Amino acid sequence: MEPLLRPLLPTPSSLGRVAARYCWNTRYRCLHTTIPKFANPIPHPTITGPPPQSPTPDPSNPEDRVARKRRQLELIQRGREIRANPTKPASTLKKRLWDDVTVRDTPDGLQIYLDKRPVRTASKDILTIPHSKHPLAAAIALEWDLLVSAQQALKHHYIPLTSLASRAVDVANADARGIKNIREDMIKMMMRYLRTDTLLCWAPEQSVHDAPQLDIRKGKETLRSRQETVAKPIISHLTTVVWPGLEIHPILDSDSIVPTAQPEMTQQVIRGWISGLPAFELAGLERAVLASKSLLVAVRFLVEWSREFKHLRLENTPRFDILEAAHASTLEVRWQTAQWGEVEDTHDVEREDLRRQLGSVVLLVTG
Repeated sequence: MEPLLRPLLPTPSSLGRVAARYCWNTRYRCLHTTIPKFANPIPHPTITGPPPQSPTPDPSNPEDRVARKRRQLELIQRGREIRANPTKPASTLKKRLWDDVTVRDTPDGLQIYLDKRPVRTASKDILTIPHSKHPLAAAIALEWDLLVSAQQALKHHYIPLTSLASRAVDVANADARGIKNIREDMIKMMMRYLRTDTLLCWAPEQSVHDAPQLDIRKGKETLRSRQETVAKPIISHLTTVVWPGLEIHPILDSDSIVPTAQPEMTQQVIRGWISGLPAFELAGLERAVLASKSLLVAVRFLVEWSREFKHLRLENTPRFDILEAAHASTLEVRWQTAQWGEVEDTHDVEREDLRRQLGSVVLLVTG
C-alpha cells in the first residue's frame, strides 16, 4: 500500500507546495489556489429630462391591410404545397363528399340536403328550420356549398350559422321531450354576465392610464361620460318597453372598483323573462351575449330584430342595428385604441368577428 499523505494546514507558506504536489500526482485532484474577488458594480448613468411622449395611434389603411393579408395567404398556400407529399394519397376528409346542396320544404319545416343526405345537428337530429325562416335556411345551404372538403365541416368557424341553428333546434327538441337541463344551463350562464355587464361597468372619472396629451384637448370627454351617453338610452328602452318599472344601476361607482350586484327583484324579473323565450330566441340571445359580453345589449338587440317582439318596436324610431350593438359593447376597447393604437390582426379581426356573430343572430330570429 502507498503511504498515506499527511494533511497539511492551508497556510500561505505551504499552500503552493500542496498545490504542486497534488497536481503532479494524477491520482489526486488539483487544488484551486485562486483568491476570490468581488465584483465592482458600475453605477448607472442618471437620465435627466422629461419622460418620452406616449405613442400615437397610426391610422391603418384598409387597402394596405387587404394587400398584406393577400400576401400572407399566398405564402401560406406555398408552404402547404411544399409540405405536400405527392406520393401519399389524400385523406377521405380532404375531399368533398357531395355535389349539390338544396333546401327542401317538408311538412316539418325546411331541411338542407347534401345530395340525398340531410344535414343533422350535434345530437343526430335532422336540422329542421321553421317555414318562416327561409333566409336562414338559404344561408345555411350557402355555407355548405362553399365548403371544399368534408374536413371543414368539422370546424365550427366554417359553418357558424349551422352551429347556431343546431343549437336552437336542440333546445326546441329538448323542450318537446321535457328535458330542462339545456335551457337551465343557458339561463344560468347568461345571468352571470349581468354581474359584470359591459354596458354597466363604467370607468372612474379619472384614470392613471389615460394618455397625458389627450387630457388637454378642448372638449375632450372622459370615458365614463361617454359610457353613460351610450348606456342610458339602452337602459331607458329596456326599463320602459321590455321591463317596465325595473331598476338597473351601474355596477361600478365613479370612485370605486368594487362591483355592486343588481337588486334581487331585477335579477328575478330578467331571469323569468329569459326563461319564457322560445328556442330560437334563446339561442340567439346566448350567441349575442357571448359575442358582446353584455346581457343588456343582447336583450336590446334581440327585441329589435326578433319577430316574437314585433309588438314592442316603436314607430318612427331608428333601429338598434348591428353597428350600434357592436359600438355599445366595444366602447372601452375603441377608447383605448384611439389613445394607444390598434394591434393589427387582433382588434380589427375581433371587430369584424363581432359583427359577423351579431349578423347571424339577425338571420336566426327574423322571420
